[in-house]
Amino acid sequence: MEGVREDQESQTGESTEVERVIALVMKAMEGDIRRVAEAIVLKRDDELLGPGEFDLREKALQAACHILEATINDRKKGGTKAAARSAPTAAKTPASSAGAARR
Repeated sequence: MEGVREDQESQTGESTEVERVIALVMKAMEGDIRRVAEAIVLKRDDELLGPGEFDLREKALQAACHILEATINDRKKGGTKAAARSAPTAAKTPASSAGAARR
């Protein structure tokens, strides 16, 4: 039963992290989405393919670069908000030679 609870907590933590990254990505793409939409609206039907298509692909690649950059910068800042778990303390045990006579 305890394993199920830990699995659910892990999934909840992952879900929270996914939502946080989605918000980060959406913020990074705001300007890029506008530039793509403007490029589509400003092109005539006969301009959408050919050079216009490559222009749109370039804008999509720039958006992907912004997403990657934002994600890397977030990780550098230590993007996770949860405190790290503390490691259990080691139990004190007698030394292996304690009480034994030396030869």
